[in-house]
Amino acid sequence: MVNQFDVYLVSLDPMQGSEIKKTRPCVVISPDDMNNHLKTVLIAPMTSTIRHYPTRVKTQFQGKKGEVVLDQMRAVDKTRLVKRLGTLHRSTSDKALNVLQDMFA
Repeated sequence: MVNQFDVYLVSLDPMQGSEIKKTRPCVVISPDDMNNHLKTVLIAPMTSTIRHYPTRVKTQFQGKKGEVVLDQMRAVDKTRLVKRLGTLHRSTSDKALNVLQDMFA
């Protein structure tokens, strides 16, 4: 069962151009209805590189500061989900929803 705002270690390779690469923590952005019925999920990578872009949400996860990179969301097959690491804090997930709403308004 994959839930919205769960954090998974996700294999993102192969990548192209400026896409975030390697196996790294990612946040599941897709709603639970989609996650329950599709073989893919929408994810946003996490990074420890702080850029202060308006499309990124500051977070602290497992003691590390970083950002959820909403400007690099993508659909991935669930087979790319290597391991569940936890869940985003509620305040961070609320901020992510607000940024997504601004991005697609």
